[in-house]
Amino acid sequence: MRAVILAGGRGTRLAPYTTILPKPLVPVGERPILELILRQLSRAGFNRVDLCIGHLGELIRAYLADSGTAPAGMELNYHVEDAPLGTAGAIRSLEEPSGSLLVMNGDILTTLPYGELISFHEERGAALTIASHRTKIEVDFGVIEGDDEAVTGYVEKPTLEYEVSMGVYAYSPTAVAHIPEGRFELPELVLALVSAGELVSKFEFSGHWYDIGTAGELLNASTAFAEQPGTFDPGYRVGDDPAA
Repeated sequence: MRAVILAGGRGTRLAPYTTILPKPLVPVGERPILELILRQLSRAGFNRVDLCIGHLGELIRAYLADSGTAPAGMELNYHVEDAPLGTAGAIRSLEEPSGSLLVMNGDILTTLPYGELISFHEERGAALTIASHRTKIEVDFGVIEGDDEAVTGYVEKPTLEYEVSMGVYAYSPTAVAHIPEGRFELPELVLALVSAGELVSKFEFSGHWYDIGTAGELLNASTAFAEQPGTFDPGYRVGDDPAA
């Protein structure tokens, strides 16, 4: 099976870490999060991974080449973005897939079963499947309800719940064919597919999921990993040499 990792972003919300490191090399536990993702993908049966790199991308290539941490038997291909292509545009620049393609951001710590996502996607016959997660957002202010100048209600610091994208997707060749040349974002692709009458499905997941795009989420992910390293990486043992 084939996967694509989007690892070209600048990670500005995670500064100052990303001033000297690309976000996928920020460590969670003793290893960069990218290494954990590759190990998870390998265990799920993915033997080819395309890495779309940009900002400080040469450090990603150098780390994986010099550390010897890429899983045995996994083919790694690097695709350099001279200019940002967006969360969907990068896929259009790759070799055309012959079947289902797993696409994910390179800054996610999760226990999502990647193989099950692909199976669900294929069983549904979807053009695109989005892994989703329910999350709660706390509003730190009182929310005023009303029309024009009349107040009809007031809710003090409400908690809102949304179903959000996890940043992990299953693409069919049909979805890739709808991506134009140049910069194109995932929301644009979703709307283009829906407008064309293609099926866009969602794969609901309620397990662990952390997007380390901010310092707060990095701390949450690091804490969760420290408490249950084997949950995220079954081969991990405390004190292991990260290169093992």
